[in-house]
Amino acid sequence: MNLLRLVFAVVLPPVAVFMTSGVSSALFVSILLTLIGWVPGIIHAIWYIQKTDERREAYDERRDAY
Repeated sequence: MNLLRLVFAVVLPPVAVFMTSGVSSALFVSILLTLIGWVPGIIHAIWYIQKTDERREAYDERRDAY
């Protein structure tokens, strides 16, 4: 996980999600959760960044296998 995205995930969760995937449904979920409460927004942003990084790593491993 990129340190800059982690810092943004704690300070401004929607910005961290935007940096990870751009404008997407995850961004709108992050905005909604951050408006409901700051902590749910942080949890979602960190979870989303981690899962996206895992998927990208798995894709890279499969691609390199061929």
